[in-house]
Amino acid sequence: MSESVRLDKWLWAARFFKTRALAKKAIEGGKVHYDGGRVKTSKNVELGALIRVPQGWDIYEVEVIALSDQRRGAPEARTLYAETEESAQRRAKEAEARRLTNEAMQHPLKRPDKKQRRDIQRFQRNQGE
Repeated sequence: MSESVRLDKWLWAARFFKTRALAKKAIEGGKVHYDGGRVKTSKNVELGALIRVPQGWDIYEVEVIALSDQRRGAPEARTLYAETEESAQRRAKEAEARRLTNEAMQHPLKRPDKKQRRDIQRFQRNQGE
């Protein structure tokens, strides 16, 4: 543990990004917010700070609990931060909405055969006219 840690190093150590270069790119692109605003990569992380980090479809809002500039195992990395209650509820609600949307979509059981492909192409040509 150290006294001051750069934001890109902390995000890497907390396992939000696989490399520091990816963390730097996200910070410079304005994806990561520190205490509600955009920051530079070299910003020193402070205890109690709120950080918003995108992860795939989800956006994590976490509070910094501990500082580390060394990447360790995932269980130890989770001790560096605590996700806010609102963030966890929002992520769960959005995940449920995505799951329901995917269930509602009907996926074809098989690929169309030759006759069905011809019918589809004929339909598409007629729509263009």
